Amino acid sequence: MTTTQADIDREISDGQADGPHEIQPRLDYPPYRSSILRHPTKALHPIDPEGVELWSPCFGHSDVAEAEADLTIQHAGEPQGSRIVVAGRVLDGDGRPVPHQLVEIWQANAAGRYAHLRDQHPAPLDPNFTGQGRVLTDADGYYRFQTIQPGPYPWRNHLNAWRPAHIHFSLFGTDFTQRLITQMYFPGDPLFALDPIFQSVTDPKAREMLIARYDHDLTSPEYSLGYRWDIVLTGSHRTPLDTEEPS
Repeated sequence: MTTTQADIDREISDGQADGPHEIQPRLDYPPYRSSILRHPTKALHPIDPEGVELWSPCFGHSDVAEAEADLTIQHAGEPQGSRIVVAGRVLDGDGRPVPHQLVEIWQANAAGRYAHLRDQHPAPLDPNFTGQGRVLTDADGYYRFQTIQPGPYPWRNHLNAWRPAHIHFSLFGTDFTQRLITQMYFPGDPLFALDPIFQSVTDPKAREMLIARYDHDLTSPEYSLGYRWDIVLTGSHRTPLDTEEPS
């Protein structure tokens, strides 16, 4: 039997109606089909945090070069696509800045393709764009990246499935066991209502926290558009995170 877009829309609607809205992604969200196979089904096992840290990364200002925050200058030529700036603050649940926090991003290029061997969909690779960057927040919790507007891309979750344009974010905290991962989206994307990953955050207000806002002050004349996106790590207004189990 062929799966139609109406079937997917119905699954998304059913998934949202099942129980109260949740501000964190549902790990077993049926419309996001691979989550059924990948989400934990058994009790978690405690580990020795000191043992984990023997193999954990150690980050400081000497380990992160300033140029790593600009994804448009990492190769000999300029990458294809529209230049953008993405900036914001990393905050705790009380609105206090989180300084010296390692923030990493990775993303598809302007054609919607990752520089990764597993991404084989027929869109062009850009030899001047790797799609990876990192930066440390300053004393006031601010981060800033210059990059290229990513394109949407197809995925095989269902018939005619396309991911909205997005950028993946990773925050490392003070040790490896504190790593958090999330995604940032762009305003006005017509694919939001059709994307099971975005819709797996079933609380509408929480979904809005995943969407950056256009910022004219960050926009450079005749050069790049600017988007502002703050990341809240704890509290009732925390940013939805890919790795956190919803309550």
